[in-house]
Amino acid sequence: MRIIETKLPGVYVIELERLEDSRGFFARSFCGTVRGMHFQRPPASETKLVRCTRGTIYDVVVDLREDSATFRRHLAVTLSAEERNALYIPERFAHGFQTLEDDTEVFYQMGNYYSPGAAAGLRFDDPKLGIEWPLPASSISEKDLAWPLLQS
Repeated sequence: MRIIETKLPGVYVIELERLEDSRGFFARSFCGTVRGMHFQRPPASETKLVRCTRGTIYDVVVDLREDSATFRRHLAVTLSAEERNALYIPERFAHGFQTLEDDTEVFYQMGNYYSPGAAAGLRFDDPKLGIEWPLPASSISEKDLAWPLLQS
């Protein structure tokens, strides 16, 4: 990401990086693609606001707050451009989604900067989570497949 100052103080042009691989690129993916389950460890924990601006996604969050009555439980919500809905995700939740259409675009607003040293994840298909994805996973990154399974 590149932030460019303008002639008006406090106004910036932001040029986003295009992160691309076989699944599509960061904002647009192909049908059946799964991304996640991602989170950042403290002190780099982040909030997220996720919206689907084109197509439809099956969006999933997992509660990672050990002191919570809903620890390790998940919630799934369908977000679509047509419905114009969004999901707010607090800190200490893992997040992932599956695209339900080709040419789907997902827009994230993050409460913290990406911190590679704090990046962590859970397996999208971990039996302990019991997430029922609506489609077979057509594409998932090697990094997301390498996350460890939860321990008892």
